[in-house]
Amino acid sequence: MRAKVCGLNSVDQFMQLDELGVEFGGFIFYPQSPRYALKHMQAAELKKAKGQHINKVGVFVNEPAENVLRMVDDFGLYLVQLHGDETPRYCEKIADYVTVIKAFRLRNDDNVLWKVKDYYDVADMFLFDTEGAAFGGTGKQFNWSILKELTINKPFYLSGGIGPDDLGMLEAFAKDPVAKDLFAIDVNSKFETAPGIKNMALLKKFIQEVKRI
Repeated sequence: MRAKVCGLNSVDQFMQLDELGVEFGGFIFYPQSPRYALKHMQAAELKKAKGQHINKVGVFVNEPAENVLRMVDDFGLYLVQLHGDETPRYCEKIADYVTVIKAFRLRNDDNVLWKVKDYYDVADMFLFDTEGAAFGGTGKQFNWSILKELTINKPFYLSGGIGPDDLGMLEAFAKDPVAKDLFAIDVNSKFETAPGIKNMALLKKFIQEVKRI
């Protein structure tokens, strides 16, 4: 099972994740986030961060398209995650230039297929996260059962408060028919000692177990 570790504020930790076999490292470009990458890192430092196996993901919220495309070039982003209220037309514009992950913040009673239906042709992947009062992660899980037995027909990331105690739930989820489209899991705050700073020992143990699923 692939993994994405999001909300990174350190190039050193990005490189350590590469050594652990993590495929995707997320940097948040949303100024209101406590994990806003450019508050904690120099632009030049972020630009030169390159791993052998890990890819840089830029996370944006309702950012003007021209800014997103500029930062893709400036920082060598491999994927763009759109985590706001971006329209299908906006997503299509970005997807003409770089691989797009469109994030959907879900409530426990959401009709998932209705929510994603207009984005199939304009996003390369989906990400399912928990609905909150503000943009960004809540550290809480939505009800994964609303995905079970669905046919998404699009690679997706599973996010929303995934922590070290959820390996059993992940293993069970991986056996559900919907998991044929599960591309990766996305983790963040449950592995932090402070916003943007990860507990690498905890992550290492978790990633080793995830890779066995």
